[in-house]
Amino acid sequence: MTIHIFGIPNCDTVKKARKWLDARELDYVFHDYKKEGADSARLAEWIEAEGVDTVLNRRGTTWRGLPEEEKADVDAAKAVKLLQDNPSMIKRPVVEHDGTLLVGFKEDEWSAHFS
Repeated sequence: MTIHIFGIPNCDTVKKARKWLDARELDYVFHDYKKEGADSARLAEWIEAEGVDTVLNRRGTTWRGLPEEEKADVDAAKAVKLLQDNPSMIKRPVVEHDGTLLVGFKEDEWSAHFS
């Protein structure tokens, strides 16, 4: 089954994750949010599966730069809209593989999944 990795190519965590996959000679398809955008239906699925707090990166500069009213009362629907408008706020990378969703790069979690 194909590994789909979603992120931004210049993100250090995405670089680390891609290097990890390359070192294990695992083929993957890379989706660049900056060039290809973020699909609202896919974002909604990720949020339903993992929750807003897992998918939405509240630690980055994009989030911190939002007006307070946009940061208030973020539910799933509001999160999808925010992430579609600001894909750099999606935690990176997101991997879809074999019916599993991995959010962020945690080497032990990835090793267990891809073993």
